[in-house]
Amino acid sequence: MNALQLNAELFTNLGIIAEDETMMAKAAKYVRKLAKQLTDDPTRMTKEEYFAMLDRSEAQYARGEYTTQLPGESVTDMLRRNGYDI
Repeated sequence: MNALQLNAELFTNLGIIAEDETMMAKAAKYVRKLAKQLTDDPTRMTKEEYFAMLDRSEAQYARGEYTTQLPGESVTDMLRRNGYDI
């Protein structure tokens, strides 16, 4: 189902429940909850922010500012070796 079909279905169903104020209040509350999930995500970033992050990471790599996991080494051991208190 594409976005246009989803929009049509959503508005059709909203039209059906629009006559009942209690149902509309429930729908509005749920839509607010969904919208909040999108805006509260601390890891969410724009396309531009994502590509800027990649550019910064590539520059760090080019400067040699990276670490590698040694053969047989666990992630925890690698982090400890690099100064993280785990």
